[in-house]
Amino acid sequence: MKFAKIVFLIAGIYGLVIVAPLFFMEAYTSATQPPAITHPEYYYGFAGVTLAWQVLFLVLSRDPLRYRPMMLVAVLEKVSGLVLILLVFLHRSPPTMLIGIVDVLLGILFLISYIRTAPARILQSAGIAS
Repeated sequence: MKFAKIVFLIAGIYGLVIVAPLFFMEAYTSATQPPAITHPEYYYGFAGVTLAWQVLFLVLSRDPLRYRPMMLVAVLEKVSGLVLILLVFLHRSPPTMLIGIVDVLLGILFLISYIRTAPARILQSAGIAS
């Protein structure tokens, strides 16, 4: 359980550090990442939803056993970035999207956390623990 606490705490803090500045970077993003943002509601909607996920990771870090079912949803949230990375490569876009690899790595760590927080009876019936 300690592993899961650490993984989700790190993911939440990392996410807050990465996502929170987006709320102050609309003009910069519009100027440096064409095309310009023409619908700020989508930009801020993305930032808001993404920030909410980071808060969920922090909540999960406080009590992984209680919120264990949400770990699978967290895995889905992180691994969905893999689809984005693949699409970027298929369109030969700049490799700056490789930063999404961090999300894939976190998704794997979330899955490991899910497995490691399984009650002993589940692990025994699966033949994983003695």
